[in-house]
Amino acid sequence: QVQLVESGGGLVQAGGSLRLSCAASGRSLSRYTMAWFRQPPGKEREFVAAIVWISRNTYYTDSVKGRFTISRDNAKNTVYLQMNSLKPEDTAVYYCAADASARFTTTCQSYDYWGQGTQVTVSS
Repeated sequence: QVQLVESGGGLVQAGGSLRLSCAASGRSLSRYTMAWFRQPPGKEREFVAAIVWISRNTYYTDSVKGRFTISRDNAKNTVYLQMNSLKPEDTAVYYCAADASARFTTTCQSYDYWGQGTQVTVSS
């Protein structure tokens, strides 16, 4: 019911910035929680950040607090992840996900829809 398309990944040097976008189509996101997950090479997929659409409440994993910002644009039906002060350990495939409930969760199994992923590589 919801299609998600990520964009904005790329290769940057440590200390640089990237802005990821997740464009959603289909159902209204008013009752959804939107999140970013990432999967570093050879590791499990992990939670990065989430935003409850209706309230704009945001949540972050400890390792990105103060560096990453998740936000939404209601008019564009798009979620963003602004990533500053990037570190090599941020290197991963980043996935946009949607949970069909207006609540916060960090569990990937709770999310109903997923984008195809976008690669972020941070060189040292």
